[in-house]
Amino acid sequence: MFKPPYGRLVAIDLSKGEVKWTAANGDGPRDHPALRDLDLPPLGQPGRVGPLVTKSLVFLGEGIPQSVPGSGGRKFRAFDKATGEVVYETTLDGSVTGVPMTYAWEGKQYLIVPIGYPGRPGEFLALTVD
Repeated sequence: MFKPPYGRLVAIDLSKGEVKWTAANGDGPRDHPALRDLDLPPLGQPGRVGPLVTKSLVFLGEGIPQSVPGSGGRKFRAFDKATGEVVYETTLDGSVTGVPMTYAWEGKQYLIVPIGYPGRPGEFLALTVD
């Protein structure tokens, strides 16, 4: 096993070349016998995911299940861009399979999230931003 977090979001101050903050992306693989009974912080999900970055938030799914055990997940989160704190989290009907997008229509902000899962057809999910 490698030391966690296995997947993380990292904010870098490009003018200083310094890491501002890091946040584990997901709870991670907790079903391993060596981890099962430990009280651990989020371990992060292994895999690649595409973020949506706005003025104040970063939206990120956990990615699709891959050949790596414990990879992927159905959680979708909004992180505060300044601090890395999770300000919103929900469980979707499938894993995020691509990069989310946003648009405004009739004064309301929407997020479109592509989701799917093995054995489940892909679809687009629309979420509103309040």
